[in-house]
Amino acid sequence: MASPDYQQIKKDIVAILPNKDYDDGSIGPVLVRLAWHASGTYDRKSKTGGSNGATMRFKPEASDGANAGLEHARAFLEPIKKKHPTISYADLWTLAGATAIEAMGGPAIPWKSGSEKTVSAKDIPPNGRLPDAAQGQDHVRDVFYRMGFNDREIVALIGAHALGRCHTDRSGFDGPWTYSPTRFSNQYFKLLTTVKWQKKKWDGPEQFVDPDDEIMMLPADIALLKDPEFLKISKEYAADKDVFYKDFAAAFGKLLDLGVPRTKL
Repeated sequence: MASPDYQQIKKDIVAILPNKDYDDGSIGPVLVRLAWHASGTYDRKSKTGGSNGATMRFKPEASDGANAGLEHARAFLEPIKKKHPTISYADLWTLAGATAIEAMGGPAIPWKSGSEKTVSAKDIPPNGRLPDAAQGQDHVRDVFYRMGFNDREIVALIGAHALGRCHTDRSGFDGPWTYSPTRFSNQYFKLLTTVKWQKKKWDGPEQFVDPDDEIMMLPADIALLKDPEFLKISKEYAADKDVFYKDFAAAFGKLLDLGVPRTKL
């Protein structure tokens, strides 16, 4: 069986990103979220979870509240899977996230294919491993340290909030983090560290908005302001896009590879 043509698959992914019927005219952000959530279940101590096996195809992971809406992302990629049947779902999802980042103006993400194991019930990680946006810095550290990330990598990865928006029918939260949610940039950090954030006056969960209520931040975002080390790194990224891009590329590439077995030479 012929190996997947990864360059052609990347071209096919780029071709489907524009979508006038989805969010801000692009499915790029939701593909990034799919890759992120498929990988972010990893536990470095038990070596369970992660992107290998694409276990979000199955319950209970598929029905985890943190993954609400990602059925759309998986469906968007299904025609590409049918066109290139030899690529594993795990590789397709992570390649889609990496490709979308670059196509939306972000850095090139280091990516390499991995072997997809046969999935059984014991391989599906329990719900509750993904970050809870309503929590503060202690929770953020607990979740990311469990995956094997340090503080700098944590802040870099949260910078992906430059993309996309929240939906009340999914997370309960509402709105975009930035004014350009389909363009990858360091705008998230610039806004986070300069806007006078105030609590949104509504019946939904606690979140924060700018004075004009056009953009928003979640409690987990505000945690970057409350924690001295997180704030220091956030300000650095706000001031220097190149440093952020370099750190993000390395951290996101590491994230996508979590749980993928590698042959040691």
